[in-house]
Amino acid sequence: MGQASGENGMGEAITSRTLPDGDISQSAVPLRLDALLKPRSIAFVGASPRRDSPGNTMMWAAALDGYAGRVYAINPKYGEVEGVACFPNLKGLPETVEHVVLGLANEALEDGLDEAIVHGARAATIFASCDLGESGDDALGARLTAKAKAAGVEICGGNGMGFLNPQIGLRVSGFAVRKRMKPGRVAFITQSGSAFSALTYNDQRLKFSICVSSGREFTTTAADYLDWALDQPSTRTVGLFIETVRDPASFVAALEKAQLRRIPIVALKVGRTELGAGFAASHSGAIAGNTAAYEAVFERYGVFAVDNLDDLAAHLLLFSCGREAGPGGLVSLHDSGGEREMVADLAAKHDVSFAAVSAATLERLRPHLDAGLQPANPLDVWGTGRDFENHVEACLATLLEDDQTSVGVLFQDIRSDSYIANGFSRAVLRVSERTAKPLAIATNFAGVDHRDLALKVTEQGVPVIDGTEEALKAIKALLTFRDAKALKRNVVAPTQPEVIGRWRARLGGAAHLDEAESLALLSDYGISVPRLQRAASLVEVVRAAAEINYPVALKTAEPGIDHKSDFGGVLLNLPDENALVRAYADLCARLGPNVLVAEMAPPGIEVAFGLIRDPQFGTLVILAAGGVWIEVLQDRVVALPGFGAEEALRLIDRLRLRPLFDGRRGRPPADIGALAEALSRFSILAADLGDLIAEMDVNPLIVSASGCMAVDALIVSNDLPQRM
Repeated sequence: MGQASGENGMGEAITSRTLPDGDISQSAVPLRLDALLKPRSIAFVGASPRRDSPGNTMMWAAALDGYAGRVYAINPKYGEVEGVACFPNLKGLPETVEHVVLGLANEALEDGLDEAIVHGARAATIFASCDLGESGDDALGARLTAKAKAAGVEICGGNGMGFLNPQIGLRVSGFAVRKRMKPGRVAFITQSGSAFSALTYNDQRLKFSICVSSGREFTTTAADYLDWALDQPSTRTVGLFIETVRDPASFVAALEKAQLRRIPIVALKVGRTELGAGFAASHSGAIAGNTAAYEAVFERYGVFAVDNLDDLAAHLLLFSCGREAGPGGLVSLHDSGGEREMVADLAAKHDVSFAAVSAATLERLRPHLDAGLQPANPLDVWGTGRDFENHVEACLATLLEDDQTSVGVLFQDIRSDSYIANGFSRAVLRVSERTAKPLAIATNFAGVDHRDLALKVTEQGVPVIDGTEEALKAIKALLTFRDAKALKRNVVAPTQPEVIGRWRARLGGAAHLDEAESLALLSDYGISVPRLQRAASLVEVVRAAAEINYPVALKTAEPGIDHKSDFGGVLLNLPDENALVRAYADLCARLGPNVLVAEMAPPGIEVAFGLIRDPQFGTLVILAAGGVWIEVLQDRVVALPGFGAEEALRLIDRLRLRPLFDGRRGRPPADIGALAEALSRFSILAADLGDLIAEMDVNPLIVSASGCMAVDALIVSNDLPQRM
């Protein structure tokens, strides 16, 4: 154990602990957060010898994993804490430390930060919540933030658990456990302190390059930590636990950086946004949901969204092995026919395809199978148990050698005290040494007693994942990540400046666009709309229908009525003049004389396009099952605007109604290409004009065998009152 020495203000010898292991050299190009997350010297204010206290825990935790930087304790009450000389204040230190940990209560925090700033520290960690009193007054947090930003001090917290940097053996946490941590490839950034503790202090299979509890993010946000983690050579995958994003532009920039560097990100988004609160005027707002913006951002930048911590851990385990899946599908081995059937059922549920291995591969399996077992994928390999370890190795190696195999998994409830589980595991590890393809073990029962064996196998390069569905969802993500490499966003032709300028001027005006104008806007962006004419008398209605040709649709065009169907304001398939006259008399008497006479679209499948504005991420595009049941069906996908037809097709494929486009019960297939082109052009409209539109519905669009036609539209401009 090395020592750094000097004198304090009283001329007495002082020491600080310096540990010999670990590399804390700064990056060749210094990064903004190096002093915060990779400090060469650190002082713990509030250090205490009292056991089971944050002040004591943070001292022994900093030393536990071999941190090689200089460590100082600060507390005027003590002369030594955990073998480290304790100074009364920062002024007495023999050097200016890079990082000051403020292990103080709320009432002492401001003075503590002031002292750190005067001292010249470049970073600080704050554990305390920083609220003042029962009122929840945030004045203290605001003052701490302002002071730190003015001084250029980066803060981790407040109201956080600190951070762990196993790459340099440093823990900055008052709530650690005494298990040593080995460095790994997972960066974990969480706004939940409980999630921080759950993933870092329990199962040691997950190994981290950095782990941060960001807390209230006074100066340093999740986006900042993500950006820093992506620059660490050890980071191979990133896990996020997000309640909100405080810096959307930086967050998106970091996601784009990860996508360009082929570093997979797995995100658990919790909580709610304010997205749905202000969207009462449109169907699109009603069906968007609280997480629509995050769905769109994650979709654009290839982030894998999960629902719980178990799924998060499973994804990170598999991605951290560092092996990318090749062409083909899954091969799996099982020691149970029944559990094999269960896995096959669940694989279908989660859209995980098994590899179509060749007949020659299957024949090579046969000598290694007992009587009654058939060569197949998935493969039940357990019979009498005769020489099972060698046969398992041979079968798995054979399946992995097939050109159609991308990833291999042994589904078995391994136990630490089982000679069978140990034999299977040894076989898998030997195969892993001979293949570059991803390989894993998955248990079908998450409660098996396998801690020792699972850790041993994972540390030798084969991740052990608990739970059938957790494993399959992680495998699906691995295959999707592979496929994303081949997906290219096609370049979209820009809109004519004259079109953009004209509609920006109109949308910035003082009046709502009515249906006719809204459809004209769609037409200018290349989306097919019906022929239509305005009318305000029976003579005009009859003349318009004659020019358009029967059958026609008749719709109210009275100002202030947007959702026409809700008021009985849409009458369809009027076959002749007599039907038209009766329909107009009805609408005129109930709603008023102003109407639209429109061409009838061919029969087909009804979909809807929507546009909404998110306060954090801007304009969002929605594709949904349309018609009068749009809010009931809730079948929708969300995307960021500005994409081409290829990306539009991928969005269409995610709708539950997608199979209807292929034709059913004698109906011809719908023109899905026309729908994709229309959705792409709508996304360009959203990119060009979305900042001027509060909400927009195009519902329905009729997709037929001959094309796609938008037959109704609603636009609510910004800052204009909502209507019926």
